[in-house]
Amino acid sequence: MTQKIALITGASRGLGAAFAEALCDTHHIVAVARTTGALEELDDRIQARGGAATLAPMDITNGDAMAQLCRSIHDRWGKVDLWVHTAAHGAPLTPAGHIDQKDWAKSVSINLDAVGRLIPYLTPLLGAEGQAVFFDDPRGGQKFFGSYGATKTAQIALARSWQAETEATGPKVHILSPNGMPTGTRARFFPGEPKDTLVHSRDEATRMLAELAL
Repeated sequence: MTQKIALITGASRGLGAAFAEALCDTHHIVAVARTTGALEELDDRIQARGGAATLAPMDITNGDAMAQLCRSIHDRWGKVDLWVHTAAHGAPLTPAGHIDQKDWAKSVSINLDAVGRLIPYLTPLLGAEGQAVFFDDPRGGQKFFGSYGATKTAQIALARSWQAETEATGPKVHILSPNGMPTGTRARFFPGEPKDTLVHSRDEATRMLAELAL
């Protein structure tokens, strides 16, 4: 198979789904998310555009499942050309002194631990020519964003280390800064925010793909 392979983790909604749709004209999409119904809806939209996707309804925090997925990708295609990581857990806003331990554990598991496993799993699949994309968020250190801000900041710190380590050898690691989008996570963070001040996920995906010049 000569078509390029794009792995999207967190593909069912929002920016992940937008990237999947934008990339399906040039890539076979491997779409990972927990919500099977949303993945099937994404697949319908991709097929309507003439593209093709492999759906992987999995939890990225399940290390065994992610290892099996990467093995399956290796056996079928032997590579990943592009990894776009959009999966995130936005814990409810709360003062640091009132953080719920279940929310904290979930934030660490999804926003940090999963990425710490996926980078080693995907490094050999991406090789020297592959590219990985992460999305920064400036919430770290802001009041009430303790769980999300701390774990998202740690994720990006890990990605920046990987970026520096692979600058000369590949894969190429990108860290992008999206504008505000009307996603479910943002609505929980900023209830009542006027949507006309936000940018649609499709438009942000288009803008950032142009920035990547894939």
